[in-house]
Amino acid sequence: MAFLTLNKDKLTQNYHVLDKLMREHQVDWAIVTKLLCGNEAFLKEVLDLGIKEVCDSRISNLKIIKKLKPDVQTVYIKPPAKRSIRNVVKYADASFNSESETIRLLSAEAVRQDKTHKVVIMIELGDLREGIMGDHLMDFYASVFELPNIEVVAIGANLNCLHGVMPSQDKLIQLSLYKQLIEATFHRKIPYVTGGTSIVLPLLERQQVPAAVNHFRIGETLYFGNNLFDDSPFRGMNDDVIKLHCEVIEITLKPKVPIGTLAANPSGDTFEINEEDYGKNSYRAILDIGLLDISPEHLIADDPNIEIVNASSDMLIVDLGQSPTEYAVGDLISFRLKYMGALRLLNSDYIEKVVR
Repeated sequence: MAFLTLNKDKLTQNYHVLDKLMREHQVDWAIVTKLLCGNEAFLKEVLDLGIKEVCDSRISNLKIIKKLKPDVQTVYIKPPAKRSIRNVVKYADASFNSESETIRLLSAEAVRQDKTHKVVIMIELGDLREGIMGDHLMDFYASVFELPNIEVVAIGANLNCLHGVMPSQDKLIQLSLYKQLIEATFHRKIPYVTGGTSIVLPLLERQQVPAAVNHFRIGETLYFGNNLFDDSPFRGMNDDVIKLHCEVIEITLKPKVPIGTLAANPSGDTFEINEEDYGKNSYRAILDIGLLDISPEHLIADDPNIEIVNASSDMLIVDLGQSPTEYAVGDLISFRLKYMGALRLLNSDYIEKVVR
């Protein structure tokens, strides 16, 4: 049976490297937990790190977080749907927003629940996901800042999440200037500019983040220890906090080239034959996981001699080469993961999750 592990010690090490970096640059930060898909065992390990603020994009996950640690600040990091307003106010201390009508609904619900709901106004910086256009910001802020039970605590932005637009010093300066403009016009302080995510960390290391950008939201680099500018590892961090372990359910010497007339498989893929493989055999292993759980391109085998061939709905095929002596039926083969692969696995009810 395939299972996923979270290594507690490696997670803690990654956290301390990031926390040291943030303290050196006098930046507050929050952990993004949406990758964990509400898994209580994994969430508990993250909450035990000592972080004071947690961000997630699913209300059900925030509900679990509040149950595990009621005093942690929870942030809903996408614009709320109207049908979710009541639960957003109930389980999220703050939320990201880009629609004034939604904030008015949050205000009315916060009054009903006798709470103050914090709001982060998201601004579009070019990646064209959530965020109001900069030239509408002043009118937007004027329409929401005096609403009852609403506190605008930050402006923010996301980059690289949809179209891959990379962050830059100029874009972060632009975000900082919006803060100055609001404060000068309305004579009100905006405590935070949350312009930092994992993709911005290399700029922070290079002293290219303006001082006004004083808040980061970190998920991917905490779990994978990676520099998203070039996908290299950050010094002192682990890239295998979360790993997949799959059991070998068959090992057989088979031809490298399929036998028979080829057509598209159930996934719609067609196999291209390498003519150099005619007449060659290799040992193939079948592992107990498939496309239902993960796409092969999101897997990185720990053993560099293993070649991932393809997958069907419930089985993954790997090529072991000419000699399978290192492996037998029942053995485990382990994989490091790319972000989207880990996300799918954590969302799968078929994959056991284990803390080590």
